[in-house]
Amino acid sequence: MARILIIDDDPPLRRALRTSFAARGHDVVEAATGEAGVVEVADHGPDLVVLDLGLPDIDGAEVLERIRGFSEVPIIVLTAADAQAQKVRALDAGADDYVTKPFDPAELLARIRASLRRTTGFRSDQAVIERGAVRIDLARKILTVDDDVVSLTKTEWRLLELLATNPSRLLTHQYLLQTVWG
Repeated sequence: MARILIIDDDPPLRRALRTSFAARGHDVVEAATGEAGVVEVADHGPDLVVLDLGLPDIDGAEVLERIRGFSEVPIIVLTAADAQAQKVRALDAGADDYVTKPFDPAELLARIRASLRRTTGFRSDQAVIERGAVRIDLARKILTVDDDVVSLTKTEWRLLELLATNPSRLLTHQYLLQTVWG
């Protein structure tokens, strides 16, 4: 499933979110500070970020703006601040959604699913990707260019599949190395 980064300074909340997300098959990464969260997004490119605005080191709105400077990863703001101006500021700064604490876990999970549906260029039921003369059959692991089959090594295939299924994501060198080469 998706790789979700939780940026929040509240350990019990992070633990509860981790348990909930992991139970649904998501890979969960945590950051207790804004700086650590920005570094995690830059280095490992999560599929979605859950961001608290009240962080100890950097204002959450600044974290949001810094991430938006280099990534289009979906960001759901999860915070106790429910003032209208705060919501507008976060959404204008690049948040994709805003959830106020206390929240219903089922609603947060539904919002995560919706964000992932909107931003994922690849659907799990999509077996073939075609762009011009290039055809990638993901189910059968076949690449064709101008109807000619192109032979790929396992590593080349993993790299092609990763890039093709993440067309609008910034994938860092470090992330590619870890994901493709281990």
